[in-house]
Amino acid sequence: MLHAAAMGFAAGFSLILAIGAQNAFVLRQGLARRHVFAVCATCALSDALLIVAGVAGAGALTASIPLLRAGMIWAGAAFLIVYGALRLRAALRPAGMATGGPAKPQTLRAAILTTLGFTWLNPHVYLDTLGLVGAIGAGFAPDLRPAFAAGAAGASGVFFFSLGYGARLLAPTFAKPGAWRTLDLTIALVMWALAAMLIAEA
Repeated sequence: MLHAAAMGFAAGFSLILAIGAQNAFVLRQGLARRHVFAVCATCALSDALLIVAGVAGAGALTASIPLLRAGMIWAGAAFLIVYGALRLRAALRPAGMATGGPAKPQTLRAAILTTLGFTWLNPHVYLDTLGLVGAIGAGFAPDLRPAFAAGAAGASGVFFFSLGYGARLLAPTFAKPGAWRTLDLTIALVMWALAAMLIAEA
């Protein structure tokens, strides 16, 4: 059972480690110190639900409905384009910069809704959790699959909370408005690049 949990942790951590829209958002929230716990918890819980569904076999159902996958791709691309535009606007407006992050307060509701958008509107999340993690989990005996899923979900929690709270170590660097401008511009470009990839897949 410990072996299955360790394999799940390794699989989950290796897949989530890649830089993506969700990770960039968590990093920015951590730097700004805004609703970090809620954002990290939302990411971790969402991943846990998807991982459990993937190990249970929901990935095969999703793959069998082409229209569902196409709809997810276009919705995800639109979300990334809009959020990229918001980050570009923030980068081009000096008034939106401050030593502690964005000057305009962000509500908890807005932070959670944005986090949910990055998670549930990203088709690659389904590929990783429902598809890849689910496929690996299917290779274990039925009685070991819960341990595998727990390990993979645990990796997600460790990663997001480490990223969110570890971002504070970069606080001295981001004490200057110019650093925030660079970060927002970089995030905007990453969002648009990911959106372009999704549109190309469609």
